[in-house]
Amino acid sequence: MKRAYLLLVIVFSLSACEQSNTSTNEDDTAVAVRDIDAKDAKNIQIPTSTKGDLTKNASAFVAEDKSELSSVDFETAYQMCAQALSEYYKAIWNGTDIDLDTYIDNENLKQYTQNKITSQYGLFLKNKLTYNQVTAVDVDAEKADFYERDQRFFYFKLNAHVKKDLGSFAEPTEFLVQNLNGKLVIVDWYTGAKDSYDSTVRGEKQHIDNPNIWDELGIGKSIY
Repeated sequence: MKRAYLLLVIVFSLSACEQSNTSTNEDDTAVAVRDIDAKDAKNIQIPTSTKGDLTKNASAFVAEDKSELSSVDFETAYQMCAQALSEYYKAIWNGTDIDLDTYIDNENLKQYTQNKITSQYGLFLKNKLTYNQVTAVDVDAEKADFYERDQRFFYFKLNAHVKKDLGSFAEPTEFLVQNLNGKLVIVDWYTGAKDSYDSTVRGEKQHIDNPNIWDELGIGKSIY
């Protein structure tokens, strides 16, 4: 396996809103991200943030090389995770649909994520909190790394800033992304905020570094 990769430098800003109007993100400085403690993790530079809603479809989340993940797939993978977060928060607060097939291939992870969405929306609805709708989700990238083990994968730690009709909140989410036959897919997704669904069900302070975690049980079973 080749051990040298060009450092991917991406400076971009995206902006969109519910009415499909666009504006410019004036802060377009790239953020340098430190390596995770692993010899085979490659540091990547990441864009400062994505603003508002992203509108790419599944056909846009394709790898440059069908056979393997590479550093040139970073921007697309980052946009995919940011869009997934935006749609997730609107699903659990606003009750909107999210097509998990766009982002996830593994049936176990898909089932778990759907259970999470159903549980969270049901809880907010029961407590009469869904009147306060999500209006936008801005995403800042805190960490990003490219692992070159026997399986290649991206690691992202993203901070979602969720804006609502009244107030806002922020919480971190970790993603692992791989190339599956030319399509970029999320292979793990963990929100580690205090009292979050993942922290409660999966446990607090999980070490998110195993792209096979949702493959370790048979199809149709649940790991949690």
